[in-house]
Amino acid sequence: MGNVALPDARPADPAPAAELPGARPPAPRRPQLVKRLRPWLLLAAPLLVIAVLLLYPIIRVVYLSFQTYGLKEIISGRPRFVGLDNYREVLGGSYLWKTVLPNTVLFAVFAVLGTIVIGTLVALLLQNLGPKLRGVVIGSSLVAWAMPAVTGTYVWVWIFDPDSGIVRRVLQDVGVIGPEGFNWFTERLSFYAIAELNVIHHSFPFIAITLFAALTTVPPELHEAGRLDGANAWQRFWNITFPVLRPAFAVVTILSTIWDFKVFTQIYLMPGGAGTNPDVLNLGVWSYSKAIVQNEYGLGASIAVLLTVVLLVITAVYLRMLFKEDELR
Repeated sequence: MGNVALPDARPADPAPAAELPGARPPAPRRPQLVKRLRPWLLLAAPLLVIAVLLLYPIIRVVYLSFQTYGLKEIISGRPRFVGLDNYREVLGGSYLWKTVLPNTVLFAVFAVLGTIVIGTLVALLLQNLGPKLRGVVIGSSLVAWAMPAVTGTYVWVWIFDPDSGIVRRVLQDVGVIGPEGFNWFTERLSFYAIAELNVIHHSFPFIAITLFAALTTVPPELHEAGRLDGANAWQRFWNITFPVLRPAFAVVTILSTIWDFKVFTQIYLMPGGAGTNPDVLNLGVWSYSKAIVQNEYGLGASIAVLLTVVLLVITAVYLRMLFKEDELR
């Protein structure tokens, strides 16, 4: 037989997708760089606003804390760089460690605890009320929350007024104090007790409404199972509700800590809180008093930087503790 050429049995190459009838052309691949930069491009405008309104003032305060910047330097326009002298003066004095720092830390600790406890109790109350009563309680709480800090402070000052306050009249009527009365604002302990009431009254509605919203995420079947197992109300809260609400408690605790550490208005507007009574100053008011009242801007800036560092350290430690608990679970 002669050599006969056989036809190629291999299948023909399929036509490109673009040549198939009705097929769409492949979409061009987008550069990976554009994909990576897209989130930052979308955030560019708000980040720029934050940098202008927040980052620059922080950098300016830190830079100012290394200078002697008083009334003389303001007039001449020539501040003097003094390095860490301002920080040495603040940290080296006993006034910070014996008066200002204890006032700031202890006030914040008790304010945070009081706010969280009362806010949690109100949230649990809201969960067990009907729609109408719940609306009344929420509305009443929002009035306290919406009240400006200045107004609320003056109300509490009026309540504890040494001459004609409601508290004095009531205590005189029951015979607790005599006709000479008592000035609550001169004593360090009573001064901060009033400030605690003011801050807790102003802050608990936010905690209550936030936790009430979080309570709606707790499955009711878990509480039913707890009741069947014989758990009382406290056991159900601690073993069922609290673990579910742990992230919400973390958020409100961090926010309350930040707010209460940098409380200014509630201290400054009370009698003696503007600087006439040095025993009741906290870090925020002390910084303002040094910078604005005494025209020692560099020293006041160093105190403000220390307050910021304290807040960052507390927040970082608390977040680290939460992350460790999540890792162990």
